[in-house]
Amino acid sequence: MLDARFVRENVQQIQAALHKRGYEFPLQEFLAIDEKRVQVLKETEELRNRRNTVSEEIGRKKRDKTDASAELEDMKAVSDRIKILDEQLKSLEDETRGLLLTIPNIPQDSVPAGRDETENVTIRQWGQPREFDFTPLNHWDIAEKLGIIDFDRASKIAGARFALMKGAGARLERALMNFMLDTNAGHGYTEIFPPILVNRESMTGTGQLPKFEAELFKISDPEFYLIPTAEVPVTNIHRDEILRESDLPVYYMAYTPCFRREAGSYGKDTRGLIRQHQFNKVELVKFCKPEDSPEEHEKLTGNAEELL
Repeated sequence: MLDARFVRENVQQIQAALHKRGYEFPLQEFLAIDEKRVQVLKETEELRNRRNTVSEEIGRKKRDKTDASAELEDMKAVSDRIKILDEQLKSLEDETRGLLLTIPNIPQDSVPAGRDETENVTIRQWGQPREFDFTPLNHWDIAEKLGIIDFDRASKIAGARFALMKGAGARLERALMNFMLDTNAGHGYTEIFPPILVNRESMTGTGQLPKFEAELFKISDPEFYLIPTAEVPVTNIHRDEILRESDLPVYYMAYTPCFRREAGSYGKDTRGLIRQHQFNKVELVKFCKPEDSPEEHEKLTGNAEELL
């Protein structure tokens, strides 16, 4: 989540960045609410200082055995006003935070503008797409012929958008996980095996909540979320912590099953292994200094490219 002060002080930059992403954020609404929040906070702090001063005066008068009724009445009025302002402040802070949580990541200046994936720019590619002198089969047809994935029985067990790996398919899945983990261990990544059920704070910390709640599988009592990616628990390892600069960068990798409702993809990719409710993935995560981020990101991309 972007800091409210950063948004206030960089309005033009935020507007331009969000426009590049094709995202409309109610910036003026946010600024108005945040300005009101600042005003209420200022008045609250002033009244608290006044209450402290009056309290000292009341104490002095009681020691001197003089009448402090006027100060006591003033203290009650101040306390009542502070209570009202505290409620207003909490409401305004909740509104401000709610709006800030909907702002997507701000892209780097080098990222080209584009309405959707059709306007993506190819940065680099490796090899050439294969051309066949026959009509190739879809992966689900190949899997059925080889007997390594059973979609029909997975549907019987759980429903649509699930796969049942068996025999060589199950071994291949396990081998790929080990291959990816073992290879990246050689690049300095520490392996993590995290919880796959996480709390609301963790989902909020990585931006899944509140925007993508409809895409998440949730347990209500007690409240937990099934992770859509290992990024959620791994990124939250150091939530609310301050890391020593000398300890950076920190490299983590994690294999987990992942779960997604795919609520907005009705009718899309209904066959095969695309848009599954459950799938396995190895995630790479880095903690580093902001100025080192571009270089570390390229290294991370290179680690992923090596596997492919």
